[in-house]
Amino acid sequence: MEERLACIGVAMGLYAWGTRYGTKSGMLDKRAATCVWHTLFCALAGFATTMIVTMSIESRARFSASAVGVLSPQELLLSLGGGLICGAWGGWRAWSNGTNQADRTYYHTEDLEWAETVFSAVLLASVMMYFVVQAFKIPSGSMRNTLLEGDHLFVNKFIYGVRLPFTHSRLLPLRGLKRGDIVVFRFPTDDSEEVHCGGIQYGKDFIKRVVGLPGDVIQLKDGVLYRDGERAPREAYALNDAQYRVPQGDIKISPEEYQTLWEKHQLDRTIGDVMRDNFGPVKVPPGAFFAMGDNRDHSCDSRFWGPVADHYLKGKAWVIYWPPQRMGMPK
Repeated sequence: MEERLACIGVAMGLYAWGTRYGTKSGMLDKRAATCVWHTLFCALAGFATTMIVTMSIESRARFSASAVGVLSPQELLLSLGGGLICGAWGGWRAWSNGTNQADRTYYHTEDLEWAETVFSAVLLASVMMYFVVQAFKIPSGSMRNTLLEGDHLFVNKFIYGVRLPFTHSRLLPLRGLKRGDIVVFRFPTDDSEEVHCGGIQYGKDFIKRVVGLPGDVIQLKDGVLYRDGERAPREAYALNDAQYRVPQGDIKISPEEYQTLWEKHQLDRTIGDVMRDNFGPVKVPPGAFFAMGDNRDHSCDSRFWGPVADHYLKGKAWVIYWPPQRMGMPK
């Protein structure tokens, strides 16, 4: 979302600059030029508005929608349709009412004010979302009972350091990642066709709890978490259904191959989804962490799709702000 908002802000900033330059140089004085320029503004506004509304509706109607690139094909087509409709309306409006200079000047002034307002507001919002804080909605029950479906929370995006755009680097971290942190991250793959847990997860944001850091040896035995060969301290937040356990079965691969397949996100494709209750042992590689949902028997997590590299990390769950009765800091 923040990348898309930034693109909208840049586009409006360029439009505002063009309007000032064209007005000053006299390039936009004629009726046809005013019509074209106002058409462009309305098309940009229509495209941006339709895109934001479409993303908002889709994110609520289907939390697990896959994303390809910056915009999905459906979002792009709907946004282009909205832009064309608004652009056609703007062109007709400017041409019909642009017979004299005063009317043409009015359109330029109006468009410039809106473009500069959108440029400032949207660019500020995208910077805040990218570097500081971002709203997130819980899409599933994988974090019950810590976080419930429909909870709205803010994600602290600077606690682990400010992420530099288009790099894997972070600056000025307040602290490092800790076991027990509830974190939001982008699904750890760059393959838009990779399938896990029954579907394509590429591009989605996940929220899980960190249970393993680099160097930790993680294993599950009958649904119980072990770290470095010892049973992990009692986890009051973890939900397990002791009445039904998935047996590991006869896995005919070596521990080394098991580790390699897990790191390459190929383990579930090789042995199937049998690692829910009996998993590992695996060693968390450098620059990565092991994430699990608190609702252990109903969570698609690192058991199935491998470690999460640090550069996919977005931030730490900070505070639940909606619904009112759920307000507070998740633990």
